[in-house]
Amino acid sequence: MDTQCCAPAEVLIFTCSGASNVGQVANQAALDLQQEGVGRMLCLAGIGGHVSGMIASARAGNRLLGIDGCPIACAKKTMEHAGLPLNDYLVITELGFEKKAYSGAVEQEMLDKVKDELKRQIGSLKENA
Repeated sequence: MDTQCCAPAEVLIFTCSGASNVGQVANQAALDLQQEGVGRMLCLAGIGGHVSGMIASARAGNRLLGIDGCPIACAKKTMEHAGLPLNDYLVITELGFEKKAYSGAVEQEMLDKVKDELKRQIGSLKENA
């Protein structure tokens, strides 16, 4: 069986996709960044499940970006547990947003601020690469 499921990418994105508003924003931000060509989202559950192809893909990435909704830090802890330290990391509640139950819609203001911050982090790194 192939041990690498995906070709290396400059920025690989791993995200919380929790049941709260901030978890859903983290997930949507990663999807949007992928659509915009900023990076590529990979499956955090695959990393947590120690799927060999996912682990190999993450190891082949040039930069690993983690997005967590809150300080519980599920994405960061999952990556660390798999021996995959993050190069870049954001906790959405640290941007001043409050964790709440998910209402069924992603808050656009929060999503825009999260994406802007992630692009700022990644952009400064890409310029120096």
